[in-house]
Amino acid sequence: MDLYLDTADRQAWSALMPTRVFKGITTNPLLAQRAGLEYPAINWTEMAQNAHDLGARELHAQVFGPVETYVDWASRLYEAGAKVGMQTVVKIPMTPEALRAVPAIKALGGPILLTAVYDPKQIFVAKTLGAEFAAPYFGRMDEAGLPALERLEQMQVISGGAPRILVASLRNAEQMVALAMRGLDCFTLAPDVARSLLSDPMTEEAAAAFEAAAAPSGL
Repeated sequence: MDLYLDTADRQAWSALMPTRVFKGITTNPLLAQRAGLEYPAINWTEMAQNAHDLGARELHAQVFGPVETYVDWASRLYEAGAKVGMQTVVKIPMTPEALRAVPAIKALGGPILLTAVYDPKQIFVAKTLGAEFAAPYFGRMDEAGLPALERLEQMQVISGGAPRILVASLRNAEQMVALAMRGLDCFTLAPDVARSLLSDPMTEEAAAAFEAAAAPSGL
């Protein structure tokens, strides 16, 4: 089981990464915007160092801008990871235009993730191009009325583990449970969903009872 934290909010990184529950961090321009960051201005060496210092083993970040700039940007992201001693992964949306850049990015020698996956047929493309990861947007699929669980099962079977299906856009831990019961074992989680994994009211109640029982009597 591999879990990732899906955010560019470094306060969330600081709060959640030290638990060592999460293998790494995934982000994209929309998540950066939500965190108050200007994506083109991000210093990826600094971001990678921060992630590494907090225990992340991987940092996934997404290309942006004209397709012609993707290869140079990917090279800089891989270099940022190499400088701080961690693995960086280049995320590429599964559009016809963006896919044209995949062979040249693969030639750089680093891993790629094809993102914004909605249909099992897209896994054929990801396999053919040698992607290490493919990221279906489960929550958005479900909210659009698509048979999300069935589609994820199909993606898992088609991939056969290559690419690894990294499930994104999860709305709650219950969706994770349903997917894990179907063999999925790689998830990236928004901070609120991540926090929900770490606590349960009944567990908190039991822990409080243990502490009360251990407290010295008569004080």
